[in-house]
Amino acid sequence: MTGMLMVQGTTSDAGKSTLVAALCRWAKRQGVNVAPFKPQNMALNSAVTEDGGEIGRAQAVQAQACGLPPHSDMNPVLLKPSSDMGAQVIIQGRVLNQQDAVSYHAYKPKAMQAVLESFQRLRQQHALVLVEGAGSPAEINLRDGDIANMGFAEAADCPVIVIADIDRGGVFAHLVGTLALLSPSEQARVKGFVINRFRGDIALLQPGLDWLEERTGKPVLGVLPYLHDLHLEAEDAIDNRQPTKTSQPLNVVVPVLPRISNHTDFDPLRLHPQVNLRFIGAGERLPAADLIILPGSKNVRADLAHLRQQGWADDIQRHLRYGGKLLGICGGLQMLGQRIDDPDGLEDQPGSCAGLGWLALTTELKAHKQLHQVSGHLADGSAVSGYEIHAGISQGSALASPFAVLSDGRTDGARSDDGQILATYLHGCFEQPSALTSLLNWAGLAQPAAFDYHALREADLERLADLVEQHLDQATLRSICGIEAKPHA
Repeated sequence: MTGMLMVQGTTSDAGKSTLVAALCRWAKRQGVNVAPFKPQNMALNSAVTEDGGEIGRAQAVQAQACGLPPHSDMNPVLLKPSSDMGAQVIIQGRVLNQQDAVSYHAYKPKAMQAVLESFQRLRQQHALVLVEGAGSPAEINLRDGDIANMGFAEAADCPVIVIADIDRGGVFAHLVGTLALLSPSEQARVKGFVINRFRGDIALLQPGLDWLEERTGKPVLGVLPYLHDLHLEAEDAIDNRQPTKTSQPLNVVVPVLPRISNHTDFDPLRLHPQVNLRFIGAGERLPAADLIILPGSKNVRADLAHLRQQGWADDIQRHLRYGGKLLGICGGLQMLGQRIDDPDGLEDQPGSCAGLGWLALTTELKAHKQLHQVSGHLADGSAVSGYEIHAGISQGSALASPFAVLSDGRTDGARSDDGQILATYLHGCFEQPSALTSLLNWAGLAQPAAFDYHALREADLERLADLVEQHLDQATLRSICGIEAKPHA
């Protein structure tokens, strides 16, 4: 029988994504054919799969931990919010439609069918499937028709472990309270607890662990220490952590739009030793910088209106006047053009709006979303790779001077005549070391240090697997997962 295990959390950001990634690499180390799975994800950070679909970015990282290319079955339901009341619904990698909360609740039984189909396909292909829950299983208002947590676990007959973040405080209340709010059959499904982000002497925590096991009858599988400088791509929240920088870094500014998407694009910049990256939120003006980047957006016209309301368009105009560089990525590319048309209301109400007008191009949103994994080269010949996720089709004379020439014969994006403005549809364009060096040089950094983002992520996955081996009960984990012990060398 194929092994399986689901990681649920007492809260959002308890460490579910990280623990699943850690367990994926731990299992891979033991020679297990393992795959990640998340039934339902709500996130604006997404990735393109090998089968031309779209899944949450966290599942793409977990796939890397397994040594697999990402596949749409790994996250069969993806919800991408475009407003406070509605979201784009993506089923098995393909856009279904736009739905509000009430409509989606009625659709959940069909979504569950897709979830179970994808899960069974993964079980047929892999010896172990590691499942990530969403939020908390104790959200009472979401229990009816749940497909993300215990609703899925019950339907799939999947064992569960629950993780809680001790750094937040109240960890024992979180775990006991979560368990108490589950039904008897769901409580029986919970096979143990993991406590995350512990700082200090474990001996001081031991009385609490003993009490927890006695109170609940569930084992504590282990306590994971707080891991400093861990940089795995965030599922949703923007990561503002900055490693130590050089004395004269390149200053990069990213305005945070209400529906900013794929902000993980900026992780290679944030982590680069010579780049000072700042995310600027509502109520702040854009400070002086070498480079301003307009990010992706799930509602481009509404986010462009927000940008203007904040006075950021004036700040960018001043930035350009003083010789600063400007880059637009995906939705940011569309904003830099002359007009954005959404005749079918794919992101909001049907309509059009004027763009910022700094590039001679227009964009129309089309129902068929462009999903491509791509590679190619920049104008200076530097290798670049990334992925396209966009509904907009852009046209105009600015595209005659492209950002990149792609290996499939297409061109991507635009470069202004004076070279001050670049625009691209390529998410992940900073991840290739050669492209990162080239773009930093264009932005004004004379001698960019070599930086390999993929190697850093791989090293962090190895660190996570080390933690599992050092701090979690290996034998109990293997027993719960249904996999054999690692053979002795």
